[in-house]
Amino acid sequence: MSEEEKKPPVRPKPAAKKPEPKPLPPSPKQPVMDALATTLKEKFGESAVMEGYINQPNDHLCTLIISRENWLPVLQFLRDEHSTPFDYLQNASAIDYETHLEVVFHLHSLEKKEMIAVKVRLDHENAELPSSTALFPAANWNEREMFDLMGITFTGHPDLKRILLPDDWVGHPLRKDYVAFDKEV
Repeated sequence: MSEEEKKPPVRPKPAAKKPEPKPLPPSPKQPVMDALATTLKEKFGESAVMEGYINQPNDHLCTLIISRENWLPVLQFLRDEHSTPFDYLQNASAIDYETHLEVVFHLHSLEKKEMIAVKVRLDHENAELPSSTALFPAANWNEREMFDLMGITFTGHPDLKRILLPDDWVGHPLRKDYVAFDKEV
């Protein structure tokens, strides 16, 4: 037996334990979020705000999830009556989470230089929401894009038709359950 064969096998050193992540410190915007959620619940009822949270990685963005029934009234309140008028629609998009769809509006207050995200959850089978184009004209093309690619119907939209895909396209390609009609695509 050679010297190499006589040596006991070298065991790898145990991996160092990873330190547990430290909890994030409270957001400086939490009082603003709490006050806004309270105001909306008082004005529109407890069911108006389904959830509210601070998106800390996104510059402590106040984020509200609104009930479908209160979508337009809350948007109008935030635009017209709130102490911080969110008068500019910066972005509108939709997300498919497999369990539900979510429409997301990023509103900006030009006067106070503040932002807020307002979301609403929709079922895949009943993906319908009132159009916000009367409140925010910039939502026109964004809602058409969400209709075209995600299959969300915006009732009351002035010209709800496909914007990117041909009129005869089958389905909505950004949905996770989308199956291409033409297997060559």
